[in-house]
Amino acid sequence: MKKILKEYIFINLGLVLVALGIFYFLVPNNLAVGGVSGLSIIINYYLPQLPVGLIMLVLNIVLLIIGFIFLGAGFGIKTIYSSLALSGMVWVLENIYPLGEPLLEDKLVQLIFGVFITAVGMAIVFNQDASTGGTDIIAKILNKYFHLNIGKALLWVDIFIVALAGMAFGIGVGIYALLGVLMSGFMIDYFIQGFNIAKQVVIISKKSEIIKSFIVNELERGATIYAAKGAFTNEEKEVITTIIGNREFIRLKKFIKEIDPKAFIMVSNMHEILGEGFKDLD
Repeated sequence: MKKILKEYIFINLGLVLVALGIFYFLVPNNLAVGGVSGLSIIINYYLPQLPVGLIMLVLNIVLLIIGFIFLGAGFGIKTIYSSLALSGMVWVLENIYPLGEPLLEDKLVQLIFGVFITAVGMAIVFNQDASTGGTDIIAKILNKYFHLNIGKALLWVDIFIVALAGMAFGIGVGIYALLGVLMSGFMIDYFIQGFNIAKQVVIISKKSEIIKSFIVNELERGATIYAAKGAFTNEEKEVITTIIGNREFIRLKKFIKEIDPKAFIMVSNMHEILGEGFKDLD
């Protein structure tokens, strides 16, 4: 229960960021950078009496129904919740704080801020094994029936939406939207890697017993021990290998420095760790 509560707290945090990026930066500038939000911005241009949030909600419901028909009940509860909650958040923002004009005059700056904020939010949501649904469903249908790679299918769907934006708002806005689609893909991948990053630490020290005890008892992490022999000294040694988070590494490095300043340490970044103590395999 505690784990589920934590997941939904992070999902909602991510959704709030996505909603803020869409509402404050993308919608006022007609920057339809793909996805349901982009399609909703275009529809809102032709039907201004309909709020973007309401259009997103209707489109997500329709897409979820289509997904159930063509893909089966393979959607996770978190994805259904995320797709509907995001639409609701944008709708609420439109009602409590309607924007009459863009926050800034520079469209490129607003594009960068909008994509950056939404990418961070999307990465947080994806990191909890959820997604905001929407055009992901179309991509999965294309993958199932036409054997098109999901990533490529999603890109083609977004490019189609960008083309619609160009026809609605002009070629200039269309080019900005295309730039936003490309930036978003790179940023989301970058932030997901950043959230999941851990450090693999290899330690050779004469105080290996004390270090092992610190890793297991203080950091509450596991470690693997290898027997090795130094090529120069021909001396038998223990090699400790452990995988820990960034904060834990700071503590470990400080501890080793205090007890054995001559210890040999190798550190490498690991972008995804699956298994006990980290992210579940499923």
